[in-house]
Amino acid sequence: MIQTIDTLIQNSLSFEQFLNYEFSDEGRYELINGNIVRILATRQHDNIAEFIADTFKAEVKRRNLNYRVSGRVMIRTVTPEGKEQGRFPDVSVVDRTLWDANLSAYTAFTDPPQIAIEVVSSNWEDDYIDKLDEYQRLGIPEYWIVDYQAVGSRSLLGHPKIPTIFVCLLDQSGQYQLHPYRGDEPIESPTFPELSITANQIFEA
Repeated sequence: MIQTIDTLIQNSLSFEQFLNYEFSDEGRYELINGNIVRILATRQHDNIAEFIADTFKAEVKRRNLNYRVSGRVMIRTVTPEGKEQGRFPDVSVVDRTLWDANLSAYTAFTDPPQIAIEVVSSNWEDDYIDKLDEYQRLGIPEYWIVDYQAVGSRSLLGHPKIPTIFVCLLDQSGQYQLHPYRGDEPIESPTFPELSITANQIFEA
């Protein structure tokens, strides 16, 4: 989801050290390969993330579901080499019981959220490859890749490339299966089975 990476710290920091680090500037930060980087996103990027979050919040309220929707959740993931990462999805859906278990804690989770959503920016490999692997490894049941600029590979987006939302769902072997949605095709979400939204509605937010 990072539009511009501004590396602030180049050390092999742990996730715990990252959480305790005191930042001089406000903003959103991730821990990537031991480095602290600042997340800078475009306004359109933020509009799309906010639209999805508002849609989910309305669905949670309408159906009285036990979820908390937030764009301020930090999650701990692990790379194939065992390195801790601090990821900051654009939108997260967390079990409210898990959220309420320790209200005095910072919004950092080692348990998997129900949904993680990344709005793709220019560094598309981060969302399609690195985060997909880390979120799969953590066991996040549902991962959305929102590629509104169609910057991913042609093997996924076609030729010519078409803006696409991939809903990645864990199968019985713990591997993500990617389900693409384009245009006015309704998006199917196991977490929100009555959700009524299309890819175009999200892209036009």
